[in-house]
Amino acid sequence: MKAAMEGVTVSPVNMAERKDLGLRAGDTVRVHQKIQDKGKTRIQIFEGIVLARKHGDEPGATFTVRKVSGGIGIEKIYPLYSPMIDKIEIVKRAKVRRAKLYYIREKVAREVKRQMRRMSLVSISTESGIEMAQKEAEAAKKAEEAAKAAEEAEATRVAAEEAKAAEAAAAETPAEEVTPDIVEDVVAETAETPEEDKKD
Repeated sequence: MKAAMEGVTVSPVNMAERKDLGLRAGDTVRVHQKIQDKGKTRIQIFEGIVLARKHGDEPGATFTVRKVSGGIGIEKIYPLYSPMIDKIEIVKRAKVRRAKLYYIREKVAREVKRQMRRMSLVSISTESGIEMAQKEAEAAKKAEEAAKAAEEAEATRVAAEEAKAAEAAAAETPAEEVTPDIVEDVVAETAETPEEDKKD
């Protein structure tokens, strides 16, 4: 079967080069993957540890790569001879005693749990722009209310002072004194008026 498959081209990539790369579990690899986005092709790099290599060197051979990004484990299964893989780099090679490293998933989970036990819950954050705007609006509103209250207090104080000043002014001005000369004049006028009436 293998002899029959040697002359057959399954993929447009250089299959002999990929086969001779010698990928195995425990290797840290950098996979350059072609991604088509809106008619353009870009290269995305995925770097992680090889957990498993399956199906040997046959056309359907695959390898599983795992990396941790932002505390979340991500695993991708790549076909070894995929034309969508531009390049495979082996960054680091580790000596492992297993063909499949699936136990790393549980191991990482245990380490995360161990770290979580040492953690303490804290709620510290920065203010968002909306919260800052709300606080500024509230502060401006309070300042306006305080200014209005101060103006009203000042107006009531001024009105009270004016009322006191008016009362004091009223108390200081004496009533008009009635002198005896004025009384005599008034009596004389009243006495003259009946005589004039009699003449008429």
